[in-house]
Amino acid sequence: MMPQSTRFASFFCAALLINQANWATTTEVTLARDGTARMPVRLVAPNERLKTLGHTLSHYLSRMSGAPFEVAASGGRGDGIVLKVARPRNLGVYDRERYSIRSHAKGLLLTGTTEDALEHAVWDLLYRLGYRQFFPGPTWEIVPRLTEMRIEIDVEEKPDYHYRSIWYGYGTWDYNRQPWEDWSRKNRMGGGLRLQTGHAYGGIIRAKQAVFDQHPEFYALIDGKRNIHPHAKLCIGNAALRRTVVEFAREYFAKNPAADCISMEPSDGGGWCECRLCEEIGPPSDRALLLANEVADAVRPRFVGLYAYGFHSPPPTVAARPNVCVNVATAFIRGGHTLDEIISGWSAKGAIIGIREYYSVHVWDRDLPGAARGSHLDDLARTIPGFHAHGARFLTAESSDNWGCNGLGYYLASRLLWDVEEADRREAIVDDFLTTCFGPAREPMERFYELIDGSNPTSKLVYEDLLARMYRVLDAARQRVSADSPERRRIDQLLLYTRYVDLFDRYRQLRGPARQQAFEALVRHAYRMRRTMMVHTKALYRDLAARDRTVVVPEEARWTVPEDRNPWKSSDPFEEQELSAILRDGLDRYRPVELDFQRRTFSDHLVSARPLKLPTAPEGHAARGRGLRSWYTRLKEPGEIVLNVTGGLIAHYRDRGNVKVRVWKLGEGRVAGERKALVAEDRSVPPDGTPHTIRIPLKKPGLYQIDLDDGSDMTDVSWPPGQPMTWNMAWDTRLPVLVGRWSLWFYVPRGTSKIGLYVHTAGGSVLAPDGRPAFDLADKPGKFISIDVPPDADGRLWKLHQVAGKVGLMNVPPFLARSPQELLLPAETVKADAK
Repeated sequence: MMPQSTRFASFFCAALLINQANWATTTEVTLARDGTARMPVRLVAPNERLKTLGHTLSHYLSRMSGAPFEVAASGGRGDGIVLKVARPRNLGVYDRERYSIRSHAKGLLLTGTTEDALEHAVWDLLYRLGYRQFFPGPTWEIVPRLTEMRIEIDVEEKPDYHYRSIWYGYGTWDYNRQPWEDWSRKNRMGGGLRLQTGHAYGGIIRAKQAVFDQHPEFYALIDGKRNIHPHAKLCIGNAALRRTVVEFAREYFAKNPAADCISMEPSDGGGWCECRLCEEIGPPSDRALLLANEVADAVRPRFVGLYAYGFHSPPPTVAARPNVCVNVATAFIRGGHTLDEIISGWSAKGAIIGIREYYSVHVWDRDLPGAARGSHLDDLARTIPGFHAHGARFLTAESSDNWGCNGLGYYLASRLLWDVEEADRREAIVDDFLTTCFGPAREPMERFYELIDGSNPTSKLVYEDLLARMYRVLDAARQRVSADSPERRRIDQLLLYTRYVDLFDRYRQLRGPARQQAFEALVRHAYRMRRTMMVHTKALYRDLAARDRTVVVPEEARWTVPEDRNPWKSSDPFEEQELSAILRDGLDRYRPVELDFQRRTFSDHLVSARPLKLPTAPEGHAARGRGLRSWYTRLKEPGEIVLNVTGGLIAHYRDRGNVKVRVWKLGEGRVAGERKALVAEDRSVPPDGTPHTIRIPLKKPGLYQIDLDDGSDMTDVSWPPGQPMTWNMAWDTRLPVLVGRWSLWFYVPRGTSKIGLYVHTAGGSVLAPDGRPAFDLADKPGKFISIDVPPDADGRLWKLHQVAGKVGLMNVPPFLARSPQELLLPAETVKADAK
């Protein structure tokens, strides 16, 4: 092994070193050679935990080398592979996971400030020797065979995030708890400080029920009545209530003296108290923090945790105590703030910052490829270091037992949470995974993971095409490995995952009795493959029918009915004959989409389409939309952009804050390499359902990008006729969510024989230049289509007319406008066709 660099240059407490003089020089050490162990594993002052660690290290070293490694107490000897816990006298709470590994002339020294830290050192050493636990379970454990085991190392380690957790939102089950815990240990998850941030008010009420029964005024006042409920909000303005909660916290730590933290997170949802005392405190964030602060004062130096979430996500107006930790939720944000603003705002008030992520929520993504944040490798490599740079030191991510679609993302996240600089090694980490797991099948499996990577914007556009390609790369991969190889077992687990995706797609497209039959086939398959942990069977079985009223689970097949009496439950293994039949069915059923046109890319150096002398045309419309929308505009000279904006068209989403408008000057980034610079911002339009006009003055001529974000609270946007305003609707970009029927014009360049589109529509049509329908867009769920361009119909305007849904342009300029006068097109297109 090559020497390892030291990550931490800071002084490592001298109490961690023993016989320092004997090991002044780092050198390469041979642990085993040709089936013979060269040294024992020695334990310094062993307790039961240390003995377990020693035998774990011995077990894996023996498996890797083929040589038995003895485990013995050190007896003061420094030779061998020495495991030692050396707790400094004043061990800081954030140093509980610090460890070092050092090779020397007589062996290896692994030293940790705690048993947890030493366990991290053991797994780190094994990792550096080639051991991997990529996903939970023995199928995804890699134990290399080494004829010679040697290493030169001198490292000190401490995690960048003090607490790191990827946990299952629907909980574990009998078969997956131990594998998940095992994976977490081996990948150094967890933390020296275990935060508590779960919803707590209900637990406080239950623990103090007798007091609450005597004091109904402790419950929140709603519409003039106390909301006496097990999970109600509290009347935080009541000083006696706050004293009762402080008493609860002291009692909690008296019963749990080893605990570091107690949660003061409010109960979920709304229902905040409407009494005068609470309203005088301020908004929900101030109330939640007031209670957390008083508890923090009482239990210091222990910690108090809560979320910045829902109604109490906006930053408070009061300061947080130094032992209050706030986990900022990355979803369910209210008040119109961006995530960065919430992090910065709470940090400015003195809170310790953590992140409450959502890597996978089964209700949102149903374990489908590319649908969850945990599958977005680009986002993980960006956000984990980004949150850390903004001061976050804790991250807990709600996830699912769905390693088929998100496993590579979860593994990558575990590496980055320990060391954010691993983001620079993302490609190497992925390459290590592919090469180690699949060997000779690495190449097709690389394509498989590219297909399901959520960072790929086309990963789930057309499911028939996606499934066809998934089955085909798995077929190619299976042919490259032997039937009894560990690589084949991993590929076959992903084949069962692909079959799940196939069955789910069939189920969601069918109606009537056929839908019920497809639902049953889906659940049966998911249950039978549950032990692969490729899909979260528990969540699917328990939740899907509850949300889809068109299907039912019969009484005899319900979740609680055990397998021996349940016709939907079977643990029969999938034999080779059945796996081959699944693959053949997928290959026969789905064909990759073969496009009869060439996809093209166009520059976003946009200019007016006027040189093309396009005829006037009736003005289209696409006023209403949700979420982020963007337009391009161009000014010939300094002037202003005028927008007529009506926000808050969904009344119950009006807590998302004011409509945010940003204007970027393109081609003038302030830093080398930037393509744009922010030149104006407007947040003046409230979500009140009332029209407002905003005027944005711009000092320079040129091309601008306008971004509008309403937090998915529907907004209507229009502008004066003739003002250039053009949408980018390229098929491989994030297409805008337009509400209702919309109509826009696009240009088909000269020489175009076919128009290629991605469509996901429920209605509308494509109109040729003569106004006649060229293609019907009704009931097109995720399709690539091509439309013949008749003679003399190129070099002219076409129209997307009364469309309900999304359309992306694939081989013609993907820029659309209400009218020819407002249309901007790529400069190269205008130059070529204006001749």
